[in-house]
This record gives sequence, structure tokens and C-alpha cells, in this order.
Amino acid sequence: MTGTELRELLQQKWGYSFDIQLRKVRGKIRVQVMWRYLEQASFPLSETEYMEHLEAVTNYLNGWGKAEQVRSFIVETREKPRLGKAVSIPLDLGERASEWILE
Repeated sequence: MTGTELRELLQQKWGYSFDIQLRKVRGKIRVQVMWRYLEQASFPLSETEYMEHLEAVTNYLNGWGKAEQVRSFIVETREKPRLGKAVSIPLDLGERASEWILE
């Protein structure tokens, strides 16, 4: 998966280029689809910065072998990011989880 493909997936699903964050929550790594999106006037990143961020996220997902899991989750979920509520996608990295330190 590339950053461009992830953006297209988000736009197809929800109509906006939502922010994506990788977070470590209670010892597990999660992909969080945040409620902020590129098309908002108050979004803190430029389009170029946003695409660089998505490329970095997809590099992690591809390295972990979890890109298809994230794609499937987004396609199948009925959840929608809304103010104060991210869509959270848990990733099971198994024994390799301790190799990845995310703040």
C-alpha cells in the first residue's frame, strides 16, 4: 500500500482525507483514523506534508505486513471518525511488538 492508495481508500469510505496516527495504547499498537481531515481549513498540515505523513504510515504498515488488515478493516467497518472519537484499528504484531516504539 502507498500513501496515495491509503488516501484514496479514506476518501472512498468517508469522503474526506482523514488524519491517520500510529499509537501505542495499553501496550498494543493501533492505527487510529482521527476526526481531523485535510480538507478542513484548520488542518495543521499542508497537502504535501499530509502525503509525506501517509507515506511514513504506510511504510510501517507494509514493514509489519499489516497493510491488507488495515485496508480490510476500513472497507468493512461501520464506524466513522467524528469529533473526539477516532476509529481505532488494533494491530497484533506478536513478539515483534516490542521492536517498535511509538510515542
